[in-house]
Amino acid sequence: MNILLKRVLDRLVRTGNLKVTGPKGATVVFGDGTGDPVHMHIKTRHAERAITFDPMLAVPEAYMDGELDILEGGVLGLMRIAFQNMGSGGIDATWSKAIEGLRHAFRRLQQINTASRARRNVQRHYDLSGDLYRLFLDEDMQYSCAYFEQPDMTLDEAQAAKKRHIAAKLRLKAGQTVLDIGSGWGGLGLYLAKSFDVDVQGVTLSSEQHGVATDRAHAQGLENRVHFELKDYRELNERFDRIVSVGMFEHVGVNHFRTFFEKSATLLKPDGVMLLHTIGRSGVPWATSAFIRKYVFPGGYIPSLSEVMPAIEKSGLVVTDIEMLRLHYADTLKHWGQRFAANRDKAKAIYDERFCRMWEFYLAASEAAFRWQDLVIFQIQIAKKNDTLPMTRDYMAKCEKALEMHDMGHRQKAPAARPARRRKVADPE
Repeated sequence: MNILLKRVLDRLVRTGNLKVTGPKGATVVFGDGTGDPVHMHIKTRHAERAITFDPMLAVPEAYMDGELDILEGGVLGLMRIAFQNMGSGGIDATWSKAIEGLRHAFRRLQQINTASRARRNVQRHYDLSGDLYRLFLDEDMQYSCAYFEQPDMTLDEAQAAKKRHIAAKLRLKAGQTVLDIGSGWGGLGLYLAKSFDVDVQGVTLSSEQHGVATDRAHAQGLENRVHFELKDYRELNERFDRIVSVGMFEHVGVNHFRTFFEKSATLLKPDGVMLLHTIGRSGVPWATSAFIRKYVFPGGYIPSLSEVMPAIEKSGLVVTDIEMLRLHYADTLKHWGQRFAANRDKAKAIYDERFCRMWEFYLAASEAAFRWQDLVIFQIQIAKKNDTLPMTRDYMAKCEKALEMHDMGHRQKAPAARPARRRKVADPE
C-alpha cells in the first residue's frame, strides 16, 4: 500500500475494523477494532492511486471494474465505516473533503436540466429493461421509498402502505382530476383511480415506463380513466384538482426548483392540493455523490429543506404539512438489495458482470446513506389556499384506515368498462 493512501486511511478511519490488502499482498488494519470487520482488497496499482486522491468515486469504480473486491463485510459494511467516520474529524484532513467541496460549489453547472437534457438523463436510468426492475421491485413495481408501518412488513405490504399514506394526504374525492408528475410504471395512478374514482393523467420522460404503465391501464380496464403521456411536466397547460409527484423531484435540479413549483401553481385549481414525495437531506446542502451522478442518476440532486422551501414560498403556494420519513428508505433498499442478490444471475444475463457490480454498489451505498448519513424522505403537502384542508391531521389517519380495510376486502379484478360515478369507501367524510 502506498504511503499516502495509508496516511489518508489513518486519518479517516478512527472507529471500526477495516483491513485493507494492497496490490502487493500486504494487509494493514485501520480503526479501533470495534464493530463487524470489513476486508477490502485493492488489486491494482491503478485503483490504489485513484482511491488515494478521490475515494468516494474511485472505490465504486474500482469495484465495478473488478480492481477492488470486498472479501468481508460487503459494500454495506465498507460504507458504514466510511460514513460513520465522516463526522469524526479525520476526513477534514484528506483530499476527499476538498474534492467534495468543489463538487458542491459547481453543482449548478451539473444540473442544467433543460427539457431535452432531462429526457436524456431519465433515459439513462429508467429506460433500462423493465425485466431488470422486475427482479427486485414489488409486484406493483414501485421504485420509490416504501412505508413500513410495522417493522416486519414485507416489501409488497410496505409499498401498499406507501400508496395509502400518500393518497390520504391528497384528500381525494370522486370525480376529481389528478396529475401524477413522474408517473413511473403507473402503479400509484392506477391505485388512486380504483380507490377514489378519480381521473388520472400521468407524465413521464421514460419510454420504457410509459409503455408498461399504458399496458397496465388497458389490462385493468382503466384506459378511459388513467392516461399516461410521454411528456415533460413543463409542457402541460391543463388544470387539476390534485397533483402528486413521487421520486421525480430528485431529477429536477436545484436550478429549476422555482420553475417546478411555479408551474405546479399554474396547474393546480384554486382549491387544489399537491403532495411532493422526494429524497432530501436533513442536514445542510451538499453535493450529489459523484458515483451516483456519473453512473446512476445523471443530473440528479438531493436537496436540503432550506433549498426547497424558498422556491415554494416564491411560487405563492402554501405548505400545509411536512413529514420526514427517516429509515423507511434504508429498509426499502435492504429489500431491493436482497432481491437483486437472489436474482443476480438473471440480471447478468440481461446486462453483464460490470453492470451487476455497479448495481450492487448503488443499492448498498444508498442504503448506507439513509442509515448513517443525512438522507431522508420529505413528504410536503401543499395547497393553493390556506383554508383548503382541515385544521388537524386526523383526516389522514382516518382515510388510511379506511383504505386499508378497503384494500383487504376488495382484492378483485377491475371492471372492464368504466363504472358510473359512485362514492368510494375511502372517500373522506
